[in-house]
Amino acid sequence: MTKDLTYLDAIREALAEEMRRDPKVFVLGEDVGAYGGAFGVTQGLHEEFGDMRVVDTPISESAIVGVSIGAALRGYRPVAEMQFADFISCGFDQIVNQAATLRYRYGGRASVPIVVRAPSGGNVGGGLYHSQNPEAWFIHRPGLKVVAPSTAYDAKGLLKAAIRDDNPVVYFEHKYLYRRAKGPVPEGDEIVPIGIAATRRTGDDVTLLTYGAMVTPSLEAADRLAKEGVEVEVIDLRTLLPFDKDAIFRSLDKTSRVLVVHEDVKTLGLGAELSAVIMEEKFDRLDAPVMRVTYPDTHAPFSHVLEAFNLPNVETIAKALRRLAAY
Repeated sequence: MTKDLTYLDAIREALAEEMRRDPKVFVLGEDVGAYGGAFGVTQGLHEEFGDMRVVDTPISESAIVGVSIGAALRGYRPVAEMQFADFISCGFDQIVNQAATLRYRYGGRASVPIVVRAPSGGNVGGGLYHSQNPEAWFIHRPGLKVVAPSTAYDAKGLLKAAIRDDNPVVYFEHKYLYRRAKGPVPEGDEIVPIGIAATRRTGDDVTLLTYGAMVTPSLEAADRLAKEGVEVEVIDLRTLLPFDKDAIFRSLDKTSRVLVVHEDVKTLGLGAELSAVIMEEKFDRLDAPVMRVTYPDTHAPFSHVLEAFNLPNVETIAKALRRLAAY
């Protein structure tokens, strides 16, 4: 059985189901209690689970993550909300130097099963501190897992998988998708495995790798190219660390061309790593250089007009696909 949910409602449903299933799961963050969170994601949880499992915190991301790590070491499964992904930098040390390393440091005798929810992304006119895509900071760090769902189905399934995982998981949920992405979501206990990509569209001419809010414009661009005789295979990575290398290589073996699209800035974004891995391990299968369509290496403006100009869109993606197909 399935029901239509928004991306936001799917996240809330995953939290509620996991909290009912396991009394060790709890939520903490700024305004997550009676207020229901800055975006309303945790609305209703406080009424059902109370102060001890839906914990309002001071405005200190470092404290939020630090408390989560301590609780995880005592057997709990905290889900920490960063009100905006941009402010995750305030808890960066706790995530990369503590959560990511503790299992290794203790020779596997300790685990840190925390989830850090990070509302990220632009196209909402948020400007500085409210529109960034900092996923690349974390895909660089051994010991972490990083996911970025693009659909309501995956928003629920990946969050449930993240909560059950014994490793720290950074869960990037895109703000633009909260009330715009809607679709069928399974009722019950279905999860989406971490580390498995999804092929959203099949094609034999070009492989397009993307994730998060860039999946929709990528699919629209692929449909546009199909009318011009170019069939694009669109792969939604879903998990950014560890990414699904097998799915990428299977597609590349068919198409021999790869375009990476992401909303993060270009320099040292995930596209750079994907490009390097493909060219190191599959150079003989390439008929063209790996190309990227990304946000420029600049800050997020407050102006909607300037932000729209910076963001990858159907037109810029389609232009890159044409160039790649003609190479």
